[in-house]
Amino acid sequence: MFESLSERLGEVFDRLKRRGALSEEDVAAALREVRVALLEADVALPVVRDFIAKVQEQAVGQEVVRSITPGQMVVKIVHDTLIETLGAEAVEIDLNAPAPVAILVVGLQGSGKTTTTAKIGHHLADKQRKKVLMASLDVRRPAAQEQLRVLGDQVLVPTLDIRPGEMPVMIAKRAMEQARREGYDVVLLDTAGRLAIDDGLMAEATAIRDAAKPHETLLVADAMTGQDAVNTAQAFHEQVGITGIVLTRMDGDARGGAALSMRAVTGQPVKLVGVGEKMDELEPFHPERIAGRILDMGDVVTLVERAHELVEEEEAEKIARKLAKGEFDLNDLLDQLRQLRKMGGLGGVMSMLPGVGKLKKQMADHNLDDSLIKRQEAIILSMTKQERLKPALVKASRKKRIAAGSGTSVQEINKLLKQYQQMQTMMKKMKKMGGKMPMGGGGMPGMGGGGLPPGMLPPGMGR
Repeated sequence: MFESLSERLGEVFDRLKRRGALSEEDVAAALREVRVALLEADVALPVVRDFIAKVQEQAVGQEVVRSITPGQMVVKIVHDTLIETLGAEAVEIDLNAPAPVAILVVGLQGSGKTTTTAKIGHHLADKQRKKVLMASLDVRRPAAQEQLRVLGDQVLVPTLDIRPGEMPVMIAKRAMEQARREGYDVVLLDTAGRLAIDDGLMAEATAIRDAAKPHETLLVADAMTGQDAVNTAQAFHEQVGITGIVLTRMDGDARGGAALSMRAVTGQPVKLVGVGEKMDELEPFHPERIAGRILDMGDVVTLVERAHELVEEEEAEKIARKLAKGEFDLNDLLDQLRQLRKMGGLGGVMSMLPGVGKLKKQMADHNLDDSLIKRQEAIILSMTKQERLKPALVKASRKKRIAAGSGTSVQEINKLLKQYQQMQTMMKKMKKMGGKMPMGGGGMPGMGGGGLPPGMLPPGMGR
């Protein structure tokens, strides 16, 4: 997400930063390129116009002209305006109402409504400890109600029992009655969608809204549909009245225009984003973090939060103790690689680190992707217990055996062993420093101090 936009803006700002002083013409030329980049990323034209006008108003002022680093100042102004466009601050689902709180989930068919409903149910039950009931009001799509029931079983969130022939408004009323009777905190109402906006869809959604009186009406929109998602948001907001947006497939290769436009067009915040297919891959939308990612400033806060959530504390502490003593074997490297995969793999972690946009092409050129981690895992798993504890034992004949067992090559085994030796050298430095991580050691909070294992990146790429 945002890769092409981030790359285009990066090129514009790199040119600005190289100039010692900026004239109004320099700023105007840069903003013309920013405008084109935003339009190519599917940002709605009215939003682009407002955005450029706000930036221009500040960027041609004395503050920039007199600044010691005028290029950086323009980047800061663009960054701040991006945050404002995206919604200034994170907005959670509002549950501040008498229980049971009804949440209506609307959207077009194929946007991921039912899966997102289950993800929200899991999010509220797991993170906020709420008693949640889910009900499918989609009587049109075959097996839609059954799909929500199956997903509910997966995430351990109860669903309303299915009664064939019952109409959506009656299902909504029955869900609210059952929730009141059985002491539920939240009721999630998953409505039917259509392939496109039509009167029937809106009439049904409005009738359900009037019957259930939801405290929140969340529009689920596919971030990959670009400009169409903005039109959908406008239509739903005008006719049904939405209170928030959930963007799905934010982990895809969409241009990102929907995320930038929808809040500006509807005035309603993006509250949650789907970042993967798993049920726990739903995150709060943080405008300042998204702005940081777009401008290649990274999103270290989310990375640290993800590390704390996904990496087992006991395991991390055990590795940290071994690192402090200078003891580190291939079993520990295997643990580090698995933790890296848990956190979204090389791509997922790298996308959140500041200034890595320029490294992506080099990563592609060196075939650095998540298959590298899998191959390295396979190599270590093909070794004997003794070889993992004492990698010095791995000589020529053993390398051939390990290569055959792991489906890799002797060259890849040599690379892994070199990577391990680099880590060993770093461990010795740490021991001399009293267990402190040397600068540039690549430490990642929650990952036992190891982070991206040294040697993962080829020469000239951040090492």
